[in-house]
Parts: sequence; structure tokens; C-alpha cells
Amino acid sequence: MTTHDLLELMRELDARGEAHALVTVVRAIAPTSAQVGARALVLADGSLDGWIGGGCAKDVVIGAALAAIEAGEPRLVRITNDHLQDDLGVEQHVMTCASNGTVELFIQPFGARVSLCVLGATPAAEEARFLAERMGLRLAESPDAAPVVLVATQGQGDEPALEAALRGRAHTVLMIASRRKAEALRESMRARGVGEAELAKLQAPAGPDAGAKAPAEVALVAMVGVLAVLRRRARPAARPAAPQGKFVNPVCGAPIDMATALHVERHAGESYYFCCDGCWNAFRQDPEKYAAIHRASLARA
Repeated sequence: MTTHDLLELMRELDARGEAHALVTVVRAIAPTSAQVGARALVLADGSLDGWIGGGCAKDVVIGAALAAIEAGEPRLVRITNDHLQDDLGVEQHVMTCASNGTVELFIQPFGARVSLCVLGATPAAEEARFLAERMGLRLAESPDAAPVVLVATQGQGDEPALEAALRGRAHTVLMIASRRKAEALRESMRARGVGEAELAKLQAPAGPDAGAKAPAEVALVAMVGVLAVLRRRARPAARPAAPQGKFVNPVCGAPIDMATALHVERHAGESYYFCCDGCWNAFRQDPEKYAAIHRASLARA
């Protein structure tokens, strides 16, 4: 696909209001098949049009581009095995190609992105939707269509709304509720058959304790929590301190040195270690599938 073709496709996507990201190779150090100036488009569904080098870097590029679309912010990505000092503002990933070259890419997102679903018909819910639009967030009607859900029901259908959000595809569910109410709702969700992995999505209260009273104040505090999640600063899971030993990656079957794993993901109280973004993203899309593979491998050992 030529640059002209990519620009034409971008114009079509803009006209349809579809989010996408333009990926440009800005640096390539041999041995690598990538070339400076090579470009590709990543669409919101994870498809890639164009060419930016070897296929072993494709998963990293798509994952970084989707994250840029979700956050609405450009990013500079380096894919390498050289253990250099981290550069401020450069997102580093492991190069899985046997050639061990280095590729740097600039990713620029375009278009409105679906970032948030607000559930509820309360005044606070309406205020939250207003704030989301002012922030440039595209609101989704279904909890299955956004990575983050804010439950602002405040006593009006709390349980069905929360259950729908937790069973949906969102990675984070925030709820306007006190800690005491949130704990009671967690028990109600367990009684409804919601699993612990799904309950782990819940963040309540939705934002910091600011003494909010009026609906506009409550919504503002909740949107602070939403913004923190969208900017990936919300309560990150603690990474285990230098664990020792090997762990078999349940996605690709490769043995991973736990002390130097690229990613660590917690699921159902257990840590899983990953060697690359592709395996990590695959696990997060269907954690129970790969957890079952892991358990089966332990049973065979």
C-alpha cells in the first residue's frame, strides 16, 4: 500500500468517524527489514494496512497503536533487545525477531475513540456524560463497546447495571458508591455468579475522596477516576519483586525467566509471566482459557 493509498484510506476513515492510528518508522538499525519512512495504518478493530517491517513486530505495533487510540495521545515506540538506559517518553518493547535489530516508530492516533460507557439515569450520570463530551471522549451506549464503564446508578438499578458492566468486555468498571456499599454489592455479585476475575475489574469509590455532595461535584470526582484509568495511572497492580525461577508462558509455551519477564498479569490470585506484548494481550482477552492451559501443564508435570 502506497502513501497515497494510506492517505486516501485515512480520509475515508475520517469521513466515517472511525478511529485509527498512523504508524511511521522513524529509525531502523540493522539487521531489520524495516525502513525509515515506512508507514501503516492500524484500525480500531486491530487490523493493519501497510508495512512497517517484519511480522514478528506486528503484535507490538498493533497493541501500541490501539493503546494510543484509546488514550488519544501519540507515542514513540522502540522495539529492541539492546538494554540501553530508558529514554523519557519512549515506550520500549522486546524485539522477538531472530535478527535482533532495532526499530523506532511514531504512532499518531486520529478520530474520536470510544472510551467510556456511563450507566444510569441519575443527575450525576448526566453530568458525567456532559464532562466526558467536554473531554473529547466518545460515549458508548453498551458496556460491551467501551474499555471503561462508569456505573452512576446511585440506588436506581445498581445490581443489574453493575452485573452487566462486570460481565462485559471493559477492563475497568468504576462505580459511584461508598466503600461499604461497594463491598455489599460485591457480595451480591458473587451471589449472582460473577467470578473473582470479573469482580477484580471493579473500582469503587470511582474517584478520590473530595467531599463531593452535589451531582455535578460527584460526577467531577468520578471523572477524575475515569481519567486516571484512561491515562493508565489508576491503581496499577503491584509487580512482584524479582521472583526467581522459570514460568511456562501459557500462550506460546516458551519458558520465561520470572525475574526479567516483560509483563506480569494477575488472574484469580495467581501471577502469569509473559515474554512479549502479543502473548500478554492474548491472555488478557481470554484469561480463563490460558489459565486452564497453565493448570493442565502443571498437572502433567
